[in-house]
Amino acid sequence: MSPVRVVSLVPSLTEAVALSAPGSLAGVTDWCTHPAGLDVVRVGGTKNPKTDRIVALAPDLVIANEEENREPDLAALRAAGLDVLVTEVRTLSQAFGELDRVLTACGVTARPRWLDEAEAAWAAPPAPAERRTAVVPVWRRPWTVLGRDTFAGDLLSRLGVDHLYASHPERYPRIPLDALRAAGPDLVVLPDEPYRFTADDGPEAFPGLPCALVDGRHLTWYGPSLAGAPTVLGRALRAAFR
Repeated sequence: MSPVRVVSLVPSLTEAVALSAPGSLAGVTDWCTHPAGLDVVRVGGTKNPKTDRIVALAPDLVIANEEENREPDLAALRAAGLDVLVTEVRTLSQAFGELDRVLTACGVTARPRWLDEAEAAWAAPPAPAERRTAVVPVWRRPWTVLGRDTFAGDLLSRLGVDHLYASHPERYPRIPLDALRAAGPDLVVLPDEPYRFTADDGPEAFPGLPCALVDGRHLTWYGPSLAGAPTVLGRALRAAFR
């Protein structure tokens, strides 16, 4: 039986499919960086894929996500006769369910070990010494933070960090910097994607506040990186208070 030909428009799902269904990927986005050295056709960005190139690849399945990809692009692919599977991931539980659905659609019959390891890792993540509050910027110019119903917010909550805009009506609200400071968080969590916060770009905006520089892949990707995420994120959060 020939493998299912897949185009992935979601970097974390690209990694999951590449490791679990070798040879299935016919095309991926320019932002699909894992696994390293992935040698398949690039089809543009997550927000601006080259739909004509995707159609020309004649995939059996296109994998997308309701947050990362734009509906007009997905509609164009459907109109061209392609099967498009759209995931929704706003919690860790959803992530595990959608990963199962995606891998099954890609013809994976044996549950991959990394998925079992990820579920085991999150069943008993490192216990924090105390719960802390945080603001979690994901962009600056303008400052944009995690709001309601986000996958990253759910992961942080499971690690003892409650972000202060979890009940905001928007999922990614734009909040002025002075308001973020005035909110009085215990710490600021600064991931390196989608905006690349670094030790020299981000912490200086929050003088006097502990800042945790975290790996964006472990905070926002749902795939094989989930297995190591509790340890990696927990270490970065603790480091902010040393």
